[in-house]
Amino acid sequence: MPRPDSATTPGASPGDSPATPPDDSPGAPGTPPGNSPDTPGSPGNSPAAPGEAPARPRATLALTSAATAVALMSYTAPMVTLPDTARDLGTPLSAQAWLLNGTPLGLAALLLVAGSLADDHGRRRIFLAGTLGLGLTTALAAVTTSTWQFTLARVAQGAASAALLASALGLIVHAFPSPRGRLHATGVWGAFVSGGIAVGPLLAGALPDWRLAYGLLGAAALVVAALGARGLTESRAPRGGRPDVLGALTFGVALAALVAALTLGRDGWLRAPVGLLLAAAVLLVAAFAAVERRAATPMIDLGLLRRPRFLASSAGGLFTGLAVIGMFSYLPALLQQALRLSPLATAWLFLLWAGLSFAVALQVRHLAGRLAPRTQLALGFTLHAVAVLTMLGAVGAGSWPRLLPGLIVGGVGSGLLNGALPLLAVESVPRERAAMGSGAQQTFRYIGSCAGVALTIALATSAGDLARGADLALLVSAGLAVAGAVGVLVSREVA
Repeated sequence: MPRPDSATTPGASPGDSPATPPDDSPGAPGTPPGNSPDTPGSPGNSPAAPGEAPARPRATLALTSAATAVALMSYTAPMVTLPDTARDLGTPLSAQAWLLNGTPLGLAALLLVAGSLADDHGRRRIFLAGTLGLGLTTALAAVTTSTWQFTLARVAQGAASAALLASALGLIVHAFPSPRGRLHATGVWGAFVSGGIAVGPLLAGALPDWRLAYGLLGAAALVVAALGARGLTESRAPRGGRPDVLGALTFGVALAALVAALTLGRDGWLRAPVGLLLAAAVLLVAAFAAVERRAATPMIDLGLLRRPRFLASSAGGLFTGLAVIGMFSYLPALLQQALRLSPLATAWLFLLWAGLSFAVALQVRHLAGRLAPRTQLALGFTLHAVAVLTMLGAVGAGSWPRLLPGLIVGGVGSGLLNGALPLLAVESVPRERAAMGSGAQQTFRYIGSCAGVALTIALATSAGDLARGADLALLVSAGLAVAGAVGVLVSREVA
């Protein structure tokens, strides 16, 4: 495998400085003025490999962004319909974490293997399979009648989303090989992550039945899959060898054990089942590391963990899941229970946070050359910590207006995170392993999400009082965000 530092541009530091020029720069070396590097036929466009059709940058960006938005809408839809969904399915409070965690569990378990499969066997092929699978599994979730059926449908939905998300950035990097084009494209893609998060709860809250929202989202994914079959071109960077099935199995079971332990922990952290599940998770992670060291074609090159950019990317993804996604995944349901807000009213509040995140993520490409990606991540985490601290006491006071300053500040912070993470993911690995880099970072993100959601629900519901539980969860979220800021800043020193 090529050395990980081959992903950096000549003269760029492998640590902190961005590897891309500012948006108003003249472009990549060798690109004549007036020719955008992401314009078909321009010198910035990647040459097609033998037997491959030339990349279509605009179509690639449009289709991958649309599919990503649908995947994130499907992921966030239950956030505002959790009480109604739990009531319809007969889900007890102790099991509600599974209704939210099904999709991130599938995502985290399969993102690494999906990224490797996309690089080795065709990014277009894996992307279309994932988008088609997302449509079918989302529609299936709409007709489930029990907690376990819905959870399994959500896990399958997450697995399909893993194939889609990991291959999307690989397709984008192939279509936009120049630094300037890649900066623009990853910024747009990151904004659509925030856009999907924003629109999903609003759609679910506006419709009279949560099942109808899943049906519509399933149909939208199938439409994107049909368009992608005509609009995308294939690319790959094969290493040879077989898929790392054993690595995927050990990693997936380890993650399931961790989420189960955190979910059961709300009924007592010192109980034997919780301890056994945590021990099993640790042992399986160790087994996964041993498998990856010996595999001919591992899901992840563990040597990348010695690289500062990859460490920053991984830490950024992990703490985004733990602090940000974990808190905001359960906050809408918490507000409905404590403040008696309707699903639609909750969705509009949530839109303030997620909509600002979309707008900021769309503009962060202008920070290139002024703010290093790791510094941008640290600033995003700091803003999230400030945001959730301003929300303390709002639930106890029964006042939703007290949440507004925190939602605004948190939206800006989330936008900075979502804008920086995709670029850092593809810059932290060799260009031909872009899908693997994307899968690795997003794996850490959804591991954090699974743990963060389970932890947030456990904290919010174990205090015996929703107001006290909400404040405890907010304090922990702030602490995790501060840890994330420190983690991405010190990754250079510990590498």
